[in-house]
Amino acid sequence: MIEASAAAYKKSSFGPAFLFLDKQRRQALAAYYAFCRVADDIADEPDVADRLEELALWKGEIQRVFEKKAQTPLGKDLQKISAVYAMKPDRFLLLLEGMQADVQGRSYATFEELEWYLWRVAGVVGLATLDILGVKGPLAQALARALGFAVQTTNIVRDVHEDAALGRVYLPQDLLAQHGLSREDVLQNVQPQALSGALANLAGRSKEFYQQAAEIMRVLPARKMVPCRVMGFVYRANLAKIEKTGFVFDKPIKLSKAEKALQCIYALCKTDIAF
Repeated sequence: MIEASAAAYKKSSFGPAFLFLDKQRRQALAAYYAFCRVADDIADEPDVADRLEELALWKGEIQRVFEKKAQTPLGKDLQKISAVYAMKPDRFLLLLEGMQADVQGRSYATFEELEWYLWRVAGVVGLATLDILGVKGPLAQALARALGFAVQTTNIVRDVHEDAALGRVYLPQDLLAQHGLSREDVLQNVQPQALSGALANLAGRSKEFYQQAAEIMRVLPARKMVPCRVMGFVYRANLAKIEKTGFVFDKPIKLSKAEKALQCIYALCKTDIAF
């Protein structure tokens, strides 16, 4: 299962960050990524008959993982890495809560409400990653929040139309109202210029989180921060590429392999972490 998940992460935006890990940590993070991928596929793929039931089954498997009774191949991998890296159950269970919210079509009235979701689908992923990197404590918590929220709000901007096709709108309702938009307007993409203003606003939040993450990384061990630096540079560059469109686009704007490689070089060579 770890070998299969390693192939999966290479195709994702997370791929470059894995390159700078030793084999043991790379395999551990690949296993965790496989779990994230499974949960995400349950929430998104059309051929899943009962999404909530599937998520509940994985909740049961995670409970068995921490009882040392995992039954699935992936569960057994997670049981191993959770013991080696002292990972807590919330790294898995909260992610499942976030996927459950997706299935249920939850909406968010304010950014503060959206933070509930951001923590579950990105913050705890950051904590799990930092567990594997050997970084724990209050600064790990702060970095997981800052970088996780930066990445996830970038994803919300990038994937706004793909999410709408699934009937999902993550932009807070009060933000939409500020720009004269309703949830239905986003689903139908009937006011692209107004939507661009809302996306620009959320992108501004993303930039603030990237800056917070950069400041936190300056005081953490530089070697352990390399994958986090790479992640930050890649996603921040993706946001900049979206920004060049004026936030008016009809399909996700993504970095090419060459553009990702360039950001990896920047992450390794720049002494001052400034996304």
